[in-house]
Amino acid sequence: MERRTNRRKQQTAALQPSRRQFLAQSGKVAAASMLAGISLPGLYAGENNTIRLALVGCGGRGTGAVADAFSTKGGPVKLCAMADLFEHRLKGSLDRLTKAHADKVDVPQERQFIGFNAYKKAIDCLGPGDVVLLTTHAAFRPMHFEYAVAKGVNVFMEKSFATDSPATRRHLKAAQISEQKNLKVGVGFMWRHSAARQEVIKRIHDGAIGDVHTLRIYRVHGPVHCPPLPKDANEIAFQIQHPNSFTWVSSGFFIDWHCHNIDVACWVKGDWPVSAQGMGGRCFEQAGNQFDHYTVEYTFADGTKLFVFSRHMNGCWNTYADYAHGSKGAAVVMATLGEPKPKIYNSHKMEKENLVWQYPERDCNPYHAEWQVLVDAIRKNTPHNEARRAGEAEVVALMGRMATHTGQYITYDQAKNSEFQFVADIDNMTFDTPAPIRAGANGLYAAPQPGITKEV
Repeated sequence: MERRTNRRKQQTAALQPSRRQFLAQSGKVAAASMLAGISLPGLYAGENNTIRLALVGCGGRGTGAVADAFSTKGGPVKLCAMADLFEHRLKGSLDRLTKAHADKVDVPQERQFIGFNAYKKAIDCLGPGDVVLLTTHAAFRPMHFEYAVAKGVNVFMEKSFATDSPATRRHLKAAQISEQKNLKVGVGFMWRHSAARQEVIKRIHDGAIGDVHTLRIYRVHGPVHCPPLPKDANEIAFQIQHPNSFTWVSSGFFIDWHCHNIDVACWVKGDWPVSAQGMGGRCFEQAGNQFDHYTVEYTFADGTKLFVFSRHMNGCWNTYADYAHGSKGAAVVMATLGEPKPKIYNSHKMEKENLVWQYPERDCNPYHAEWQVLVDAIRKNTPHNEARRAGEAEVVALMGRMATHTGQYITYDQAKNSEFQFVADIDNMTFDTPAPIRAGANGLYAAPQPGITKEV
């Protein structure tokens, strides 16, 4: 399973340079020079060509993203500040990174920040040419991104990027300003840096399967588990620590786990869908306030369909794969998570005798590749900003979740322009803030009710 899924189970063991099980460990990089602390005018990385990092969000995603940054070549990269809501997560991340990369970690106690405003203190440690990693849950991403852009700091941010339409618009506004400031922004859509996917999609765009008319993406595997709310627990803290089970925290697992598959499908098509309708439900109560299965039908302006399947239950057929169908044949865009193995067939029967092309080698490590592109752009001052596309893909993912939870037919414009908001004042949230979603008397959370639930 992908490193961005069930990260507490998969990513907190002795840290590997890559936190994805299917990728080989990265090689060791030469020791970085000590940080001088002052950037010279005209440089797009710090003194001695060092790019300094601040990590905001010290869970498995953030810890692994730092390790990926350390894999890059072309100059030293050093972690100099960290921020999180929970001290144990920061300390655990720092310990793992220090054990694996002692020469690249310089985070003394005075640059370890805890609390809802800790992100500001970590970002304030950076200067031009440095990078903040925004790897908290999506509820906080637009606010953190906005602050980093205001400070003129380059950004790497994880998906997903927002939880509702007003938050997505906030992200997109910050994205526009980041472009105007010539900031470099990478996002967690690592598959756009997969050489195998780039090649098969280029061939599709060149007409290898004719006119694309149907796309199918699947993410069906084990469950998201959320225990009942413990008696006397702080409900905000509880929900933040079970993020994919709560829509307001992570945008829900349909978006958080599936938005980059949706992005790839739209990349294949070269367009965004204009509408969506969806169906879903919940068979098991301990999934927070989410469904445990989603099926969404997206429609593009020319009538092309994108079908998205997301189910998370034990004992069921499992797959994680993406397909495209056209007027002349079909393509496997991703066969498995561990290795995409793209193929093109001259028929919709994807059998050996119909195979006309397959990617001839093992794919690159896209998690490392996305970081190499980012640090190269910083050092060479070349354009690189993925923030706008991330926000646009978020709109599409929101459209599918809205359609499924509400039971309504949702358009792209509705998903982008809705005024529905989970948290009206996320900037001033504390652990004393009433939880946006409340547990029942049994400690469990109600699932959405199509026809009744409002998310638009």
